[in-house]
Amino acid sequence: MSAHLALTQLVPFAAEELDKNKVTPGVLGFVVFAVMAVAVWMLMKSMNRHMGKVSFEEAPDPKAPAAAQGGKAAAQE
Repeated sequence: MSAHLALTQLVPFAAEELDKNKVTPGVLGFVVFAVMAVAVWMLMKSMNRHMGKVSFEEAPDPKAPAAAQGGKAAAQE
């Protein structure tokens, strides 16, 4: 109950300080933006680490005809 009374007493003080022509996100907005920026940075770092583990070379198709695979092997040598 005391928290409710404290809030009801502080609300009029906050209303007096509020300039309706100048509204900014404040500290909370900055903290939320900073947390989101750090989260995106960590996700990008993780993505780069996982992309480094990916092999981009395609394995030969086992159902392909032997002549087609032989042609590729001869061209690579």
